[in-house]
Amino acid sequence: CSFFILQKDAKGQYLFDLLCHHLNLLEKDYFGIRFVDPDKQRHWLEFTKSVVKQMRAQPPFTMCFRVKFYPTDPAALKEEITRYLVFLQIKRDLYHGRLLCKTSDAALLAAYILQAEIGDYDPGKHPEGYSSKFQFFPKHSEKLERKIAEIHKTELSGQTPATSELNFLRKAQTLETYGVDPHPCKDVSGNAAFLAFTPFGFVVLQGNKRIHFIKWNEVAKMKFEGKTFCLYVSQKEEKKIALTYFAPTPEACKHLWKCGIENQAFYKLEKSSQVRTVSSSNLFFKGSRFRYSGRVAKEVMESSAKIKREPPEIHRGAVGQGDEGHSWPVPSPRPRRPLSGQSRLQSVHSGRAGLESLRDSAHSTPVRSASHGDAFMSHSRSSRAESSERVAVISDEIYSPADSVLPTPVAEHSLELMLLSRQINGAPCSIEEEKESEANTPTATEADEMGGEFKALCQGVGGNGGTQAAQVNKFVLSVLRLLLVTVGLLFVLLLLLIILTESDLDIAFFRDIRQTPEFEQFHYQYFCPLRRWFACKVRSVLSLL
Repeated sequence: CSFFILQKDAKGQYLFDLLCHHLNLLEKDYFGIRFVDPDKQRHWLEFTKSVVKQMRAQPPFTMCFRVKFYPTDPAALKEEITRYLVFLQIKRDLYHGRLLCKTSDAALLAAYILQAEIGDYDPGKHPEGYSSKFQFFPKHSEKLERKIAEIHKTELSGQTPATSELNFLRKAQTLETYGVDPHPCKDVSGNAAFLAFTPFGFVVLQGNKRIHFIKWNEVAKMKFEGKTFCLYVSQKEEKKIALTYFAPTPEACKHLWKCGIENQAFYKLEKSSQVRTVSSSNLFFKGSRFRYSGRVAKEVMESSAKIKREPPEIHRGAVGQGDEGHSWPVPSPRPRRPLSGQSRLQSVHSGRAGLESLRDSAHSTPVRSASHGDAFMSHSRSSRAESSERVAVISDEIYSPADSVLPTPVAEHSLELMLLSRQINGAPCSIEEEKESEANTPTATEADEMGGEFKALCQGVGGNGGTQAAQVNKFVLSVLRLLLVTVGLLFVLLLLLIILTESDLDIAFFRDIRQTPEFEQFHYQYFCPLRRWFACKVRSVLSLL
């Protein structure tokens, strides 16, 4: 295992940089760290804030390293290590039913995975039905398995793992649901839907169909209030359309809104200097305010083009296989450097190392817990029994990522990145305590092998007390904004009154107001006596001084 010990006030950016340094990853802007709160709502770790202060749960904390912004053209990424990590993420999306495709496309994608994992077909090593040992999709039939094996045998011979992964990325990029990270919602009629943000725009999925696709340059504004999420669209004919959806909880709606703000800024803007703070409401003193803090896609591509170094070595599945027949690969970590202060990096590599799979699918979907072996076998057998009676068409399944939830395969030999944030004299938890805390953490929803799960153990404030304090802080902040706006309006009115009564500005607007009977009555009956009284008091105070 690898242990990262952090200071208690460490920011999210420091944690993220530490992990990317361990993975030897330079093109890191596409990735992020995700965690789950006690209400089973997922969040992206904000890099400008303290790690501990973002956690509402009690320690230990479980976080996941994920692709946050899918590359517009994954095949154009500069380094192979980046393409490999994106490949693992998309492979996971395929496995959990988030990447919809036709049967022919599904067979080709699975064959690319097979070629990357086990290499060329060898009759001596690969007996009849060898492809059935791999679970590529939530459901697939024996007919599809035979098609996968046929493509692997006849069309992909001689391709290296890197070539197969590159071809996989090129094919996946052409699919409508590439880059979809689904948020479950309901439309105004109460019909279930999934909202998602892709490199190309905003999409809405119902059933197995994409019913809306809005390009980023057509998205005028996004806002939310409570559970209601609104997206305003500007079209060529100067028509404005408002799409309204309802999230399961206010927290899920806020997370959806923040994801939309970040994705629009990343893919639409030319420079990060164009990023502005966005409010969820039209009123200054109401709603949430959020600002994307990273670089935009164009800047990331320009920065990647300047990378000049020897490509880092990548180890793909050379150390055995996991519970599903999948090998558990791990990028070769870069040489470790000593860390200053209280933070340090310790590494203990076990005999069969690998990146433990990351877990979560739909953002607000309640999780299920079960032993991985039993869940996987029962799910696989029932799926094949159902689908063996019909032709397998992947896109005929109702689009519901939550239906394909599988627990993460946890093995003693897997490589874990554990982040231990504690005080100087705090004692680390034992391995047994860490496993027990992981079993009780409400984040285990799915399985795959994309990049490194890690646990953050720290002494922080969390639980219900933290939730109540956050609600009180929001209320106080809202009241302060209201008072500030009220004082500002009163000051403006007072300034306008002084200009009207005391200045000699001969402007048509002011002249019309001064000539009204109401203003003359106010001026002579109220303002002049008040001015004389105020002047008398000022003279009295000055005489005393």
